[in-house]
Amino acid sequence: MRPNKRDELVRKALDVFYRSGFHATGMDTLVKETGVSKTSMYKHFRTKDDLISAVLQLRDENFRNWLYGRMEALSDTPAGQLIAVFTALGEWFGKPGFAGCMFVKASSEFQDHAHPVYRQSSEHKQILLDHFTALAQSAGAPDPAALARQLLMLKEGATVLAAMSVTPAPAEDALQTARILLQPYLKDS
Repeated sequence: MRPNKRDELVRKALDVFYRSGFHATGMDTLVKETGVSKTSMYKHFRTKDDLISAVLQLRDENFRNWLYGRMEALSDTPAGQLIAVFTALGEWFGKPGFAGCMFVKASSEFQDHAHPVYRQSSEHKQILLDHFTALAQSAGAPDPAALARQLLMLKEGATVLAAMSVTPAPAEDALQTARILLQPYLKDS
């Protein structure tokens, strides 16, 4: 496979894994759904876990680029961007095919904390937490790390509730709670 075919395989496999899960998706299903032979897959990925890692890397890049871009488009202040997280989430939850967080799914299927898929999923959350912390610090929060953890917890909870269809408006509920958390710390919330 040429490198662009490898990238195409990873993009297609992302869709399949997102929809069907990692353990439930066998190589035969991937062959059928991606149109790429097992031989070709194994030329680029020694194992299914290697393919999963490539998929998670792509998902991480795509998700963070989208989320950070939406945050910046919705507000030009750090505090406003922290609030914008929840507006962006509401947009994501409303998209056809929304099925929750791929990293939460991955960590639930690969629960050994030493497994590369679990570590990769955890790193994704850490990168988000670091970004939220930097924004909270720029906004002047007295304890930016604590505020960032609280906002990440709201983001993750809203995502899980949206995927499970537990509440009618989890992004809006999280937004209202984020406003309460930000009010004492931030001037421009």
